[in-house]
Amino acid sequence: MNCGIWNCEVLPRDDHTKDNLGKWPPLSMRFGHLACFLISLMLLSPLSSARELVGGQDENPSPEDVPFTIVARDTPSIDGETWAITIEMNEEEHANGTVFEITTQICTNDGVCDPPVLMDMTVDERTHAIDLKPKDDHTYINWRVKATYEDGNSTNFPQGSWYTTWSSCWQNDGAYGGVDANAEKDGCGSQQPIPGFGALVAISGLVMAAAFTRRD
Repeated sequence: MNCGIWNCEVLPRDDHTKDNLGKWPPLSMRFGHLACFLISLMLLSPLSSARELVGGQDENPSPEDVPFTIVARDTPSIDGETWAITIEMNEEEHANGTVFEITTQICTNDGVCDPPVLMDMTVDERTHAIDLKPKDDHTYINWRVKATYEDGNSTNFPQGSWYTTWSSCWQNDGAYGGVDANAEKDGCGSQQPIPGFGALVAISGLVMAAAFTRRD
């Protein structure tokens, strides 16, 4: 929000005369600046209360706080490989006609997050399942559940945030981690040499040695 440049200069007390009253901004302008400031604080307050992510530490719901349980969930998520999660709606919500939606979001190691995606689910009675293939160099998969009740009201779980499954190679605050992280590269990638490379070098050495032997 652009609130303009605020001029907070106050005239000295001795200068508050009839001649310089015109130097004060109109009352409406001063209230406009105050309103702009208060709105800015309101917009920034959710940022200050946002969750602090810990690299590699999955965020999962507590069973007592949500109307479902996790039946199965892949972790860590792996680039280009299917990641799946299955949840089961609680009996009370199922009996009351509650409907679930599952939304996901993928974030990558360059700090960019894709737009949220409403997933197609496989539903079997109380069981709800989704799967997806995360893109290369992804950091984690966000997911959340929206419960819509019989009366039309709905609630997101979690509210204003996400549950998170971290990838096998993630970057957080400049540091890489995960089972597929490569400390030597300070990034992601295989730490093993190219398959067959050692054998190829050995064979090349034998061929060169034989060539020199023939010359002698």
